[in-house]
Amino acid sequence: MRKYIGRRLLTLAPVVLGVTFAVFVMLHLMPVDPVMMMITELSAGQAPVQPNEVTQERYDAVRREMGLDKPLLVQYVAFLSKAVRGDLGRSFQTRRTVWEMILANAPATVELAVAGLGLAVVLGIALGVVAALRRDTWLDAGVMAFSVAGLSLPSFWLGIMLILLVSYKLGLLPVVSAVGWQALILPAVALGLRASAVIARLTRSSLVEILHLEYVRTARAKGLPGKAVVLKHALKNALIPVVTVVGLQFGNLLSGAVIIESVFGRPGLGSLAVRAILFKDFPLVQGTVLVLAISYVCVNLLVDLSYAWLNPEIRLGA
Repeated sequence: MRKYIGRRLLTLAPVVLGVTFAVFVMLHLMPVDPVMMMITELSAGQAPVQPNEVTQERYDAVRREMGLDKPLLVQYVAFLSKAVRGDLGRSFQTRRTVWEMILANAPATVELAVAGLGLAVVLGIALGVVAALRRDTWLDAGVMAFSVAGLSLPSFWLGIMLILLVSYKLGLLPVVSAVGWQALILPAVALGLRASAVIARLTRSSLVEILHLEYVRTARAKGLPGKAVVLKHALKNALIPVVTVVGLQFGNLLSGAVIIESVFGRPGLGSLAVRAILFKDFPLVQGTVLVLAISYVCVNLLVDLSYAWLNPEIRLGA
């Protein structure tokens, strides 16, 4: 098992390096002078400075302070070496440490992503099992119609419709910017509905295939109850491809949180990243992307480990 985990970690490390390097290079290729912007626009708590008032000496001093006078590769290596020690730099805009800003906003995004994923997994697997066991019936058709609708509706449109109908018209749940678990329901539904549709379709197709295999028919021939056959023998193996999709959907939920947080007026890493991009706050963008990339990699590692639990042959063959 340790060898299995070690091999997965070795394959995931280049992904994090590739993502961070791509973002690092793209940010530095943007047609924006971060030094001039730092002096003229992002001088927190200071009087604004006009570009024609900036002397060459001050420009060079700020450039050296930001480390932008070094070659790009040297800057990237310096960024990684500091990141490994937990230093992601300071925001150009607020001068607060990037870690401080990320830690202040991360709980809201994690809360929303976990709630959306939990809803997607529970609803998707339940509907998929019902559709597989009632194949070619009106229940099956209803689940497939739900899946098509879930895949077709954009999350931002669904969020707006939920606000209008559930909050404004019916007054059942709090509206945007509210706090408490009630305020999490509508964003979680808007975020997780599409993922639940994907999971439902895959669970149905996988379970239908498993139910026709020889060992399932043998279990039924031995007189085992239908519930035991489905839950103990068929569903566990049918969930292997579903687990893969769940891991991928978590990444989609993290990216979708950017939109949902904006629609519902929620704080989080998504809204933080959007503000950082708008203000060309390079350290904050790099730090946020790095944290999101590592989170996605960790989720994929958990998915790989779940394979070994669901199917020991995968672990033994690794």
